[in-house]
Amino acid sequence: MDINEIMNRAKAAQAQALESLHKAEEKSEALAASLSPEPDASPQNNAALEAEQPAANARRQVEILGQVFDAQTMAQMAADQEQLQLMINQRVAEAASVSTEAVMNQLFGEDMGVLAAALETLAMENEEEGPGLDEEDETDDTLYVLLDETMARLEALPEPAPTEYGRDPELWGRFGILLSGIVSTLNDHSLDGLDVEEHIPVLEQQALSVVRRSWGIDGRGELLETIRYLSQAGYTERYRFYCEAESPEELMTGDEDEDDREGVIRAWAFAQHYKVRYTPAFMAGWDTGRAAMLARWGSYLGWITPEEAQGILWDLAQRAAQDLGGWREFAQSYLFGGLMWKMLCNSPAAGYLGYLVDATTSLLMGKADGSGGQWRDFPWPARRKLGFTL
Repeated sequence: MDINEIMNRAKAAQAQALESLHKAEEKSEALAASLSPEPDASPQNNAALEAEQPAANARRQVEILGQVFDAQTMAQMAADQEQLQLMINQRVAEAASVSTEAVMNQLFGEDMGVLAAALETLAMENEEEGPGLDEEDETDDTLYVLLDETMARLEALPEPAPTEYGRDPELWGRFGILLSGIVSTLNDHSLDGLDVEEHIPVLEQQALSVVRRSWGIDGRGELLETIRYLSQAGYTERYRFYCEAESPEELMTGDEDEDDREGVIRAWAFAQHYKVRYTPAFMAGWDTGRAAMLARWGSYLGWITPEEAQGILWDLAQRAAQDLGGWREFAQSYLFGGLMWKMLCNSPAAGYLGYLVDATTSLLMGKADGSGGQWRDFPWPARRKLGFTL
C-alpha cells in the first residue's frame, strides 16, 4: 500500500468522524428543543420555574444522553461518575486529616522558605523595642548616657584571660567564626562551625532573605565587595572622617533628602562627642564582626567556597586581635559602631542596643538552659610580643 492510499483513507475516516459528530449534535439539539416547555408569561409561574430549573436541567441532560448514547455507554458513564465521586471523597478526607502547615507546604513548596522569612521579618519589625528608652524619650544626649552606662555594664562582665594561639589554624579558625557571635546570636545561628544552619531549603531561603533585605547583597560579587569594604575601610574610616570634619556640611554631597541630612548631622555630633575617648581603631569590632558574618553567610549560600570563607575569617581574626584586647572590648566596639550606624540612619537606637547587650551577655555568661557561653569557653588571643625569638 503506497503513501497516497494511506493518506486518502485517513482523510475519508476523518470526514466520516466529523459527519457522525455533526449528526449527534443535531440530534441532541432537536431533543433538547422537544423537551423544552412552552414559555409562561405569568410572574407566579416564573418564580416556580426558576426554583425548579436546576433539577429540570439535570433531568433533561440525562434524557438527552439516554437517547444519544446506547445503554452500555450510559452504564459505563454512571460507573465512571461513581468512581469520580469516590476519589473526591477520598481527597476531602485526606485534606481534613493534614495540618495547615502541611497544606501550605504542598501549595507553596520551597517558596515557604521565602514566606517564612518574610513573616519573621514582619514580626521582628512589629515587635516592641528591646530594653531601653521609649522612642519618644530618645534624644542624642540620652543615647550617649545609655551607651556609657551600657559600656560600663559590659566592662563588669566576666571574661577568661587571653591565651596564646601561636600559629594553630584551628584556634584562629574558631576565633574567626566566633567574631560573628553577636549577629549569629541575634539570628539564632549556630556557632559550632562554618555553616550557620543545616542545609534545609527553608533555612537557606531565610538566610538569603536576611542577606538581601539587610545588606542588599544578591551574589558573589556584591558579597566580596562588601566584605572588602568592611575589612579595608568600613566604619573605621567613616568615623575618622566624621571626627576630622569641621561641620556636618563637609560630609554631605548635596543629594541627601531631609532625613539623610538629619542622619549625617546626628552621626557627626556623635563622632565629635566621642573622638577624644575612642580612636577610629575602636571601630574594628563593628567592622570585623559584620564582615565575619557575611563570610559565613556567603559560604552557606554557596557564593564563596569554604576555603575562601576561612581565608577571609583568618584575615579578620588578625585585625581584631591586633586592634582589640578581648571579647568585652569587641562587644563595646560593636555597640559603639551600632549606635553611630543607627544615628546615621536617623533611626531609634535604644532597643537595638538592648538586643546587642543581651547577645553579648549570652555569649560571655551563657543562658539558664545551658546554651550560649561560646566566648566564655574560648579565650581571646593574647597579643603577640614584638621582637624576634630564637
